[in-house]
Amino acid sequence: MVGTSENGDVLKVSSEADETELMLQGQANIWRHMFAFADSMALKCAVELRIADIIHSHARPITLSQIATCIDSPSPDITCLARIMRFLVRAKIFTAAPPPQSDGGETLYGLTPSSKWLLHDAELSLAPMVLMENHPSLMAPWHCFGTCVKEGGIAFEKAHGHQIWDLASEKPEFNKLFNDGMACTAKISIKAVIAAYKDGFGSIGTLVDVGGGTGGAVAEVVKAYPHIKGINFDLPHVVATAPAYKGVSHVGGDMFESIPDADAIFMKWILHDWNDEDCVKILKNCRKAIPEKTGKVIIVDGVIREDGYEPFDETRLVLDLVMMAHSSHGQERTEVEWKKLLEEGGFPRYRILKIPTLQMIIEAYPV
Repeated sequence: MVGTSENGDVLKVSSEADETELMLQGQANIWRHMFAFADSMALKCAVELRIADIIHSHARPITLSQIATCIDSPSPDITCLARIMRFLVRAKIFTAAPPPQSDGGETLYGLTPSSKWLLHDAELSLAPMVLMENHPSLMAPWHCFGTCVKEGGIAFEKAHGHQIWDLASEKPEFNKLFNDGMACTAKISIKAVIAAYKDGFGSIGTLVDVGGGTGGAVAEVVKAYPHIKGINFDLPHVVATAPAYKGVSHVGGDMFESIPDADAIFMKWILHDWNDEDCVKILKNCRKAIPEKTGKVIIVDGVIREDGYEPFDETRLVLDLVMMAHSSHGQERTEVEWKKLLEEGGFPRYRILKIPTLQMIIEAYPV
């Protein structure tokens, strides 16, 4: 224990009982982290069985028997389902309420703000990301962290012998799973950006989305701000499959070589895929593509706050390990690390804007 004397000095007071309690808490903490994978697996199970969708389709809380009846199986194990639901109720993914006293029936299970993010057909859903991140191929690299510390190297390559992009090109089912996961998070982040960055988009005439994939993100920006001419910029084979969007042109190229000229550059979850040296190369090419006095780069990416306790702070630290597991040299960065990158890339002035999602907006200027 820690106490304070009459003159304000801090005194350390220890007792066997206090030490025992601290050790007990420490033991419980290790047990909790040891089995933390159970959270992910139970969540994945709920998404695979579409439990949130089943409850939502009834428009009210329903019984375990009703959930089981709607599961795509001729003979679901209701006892197994009950144990999983008990765990997910404790995790606040679902609610459990006793039936009306006059009913005398089964417990009623309902949705929470968390499980509403698991609805497959919702405008914004994290269900595809849950399935993607918990796919066996993406779980395997996590077991290689110790080897990476000892020997260096890339976790995904140690687990599979190649990079994630190779796996996606070889296995169409995994490619779809990966693309669906990326698309669902893109919808969430771009909606948050459009709502929070109204003043920032107002003065832009042309906007290049660097690494924009098939153009969905910049298309949403142009839809919300029709005065903007959108340019979707990605590798030639990527933009070759991009659909037509009103107000958006597709340009193929390599961001390490050059970037199309524009009033502003937009990059969403791009720089966290690359090491510092590569990020500086990309930023220098961004600097060449925009006007010196009025141009800017709009970066939508994570900013780690190691001692932060806001809703997404811990998740950003987790995401840094995700990048270590799945990317070649990607990482999440603190503000200090972002500042260093921006300065080396030709953007000495910046500001960070919070938005209601995992990423933040980093608005950077060349002067």
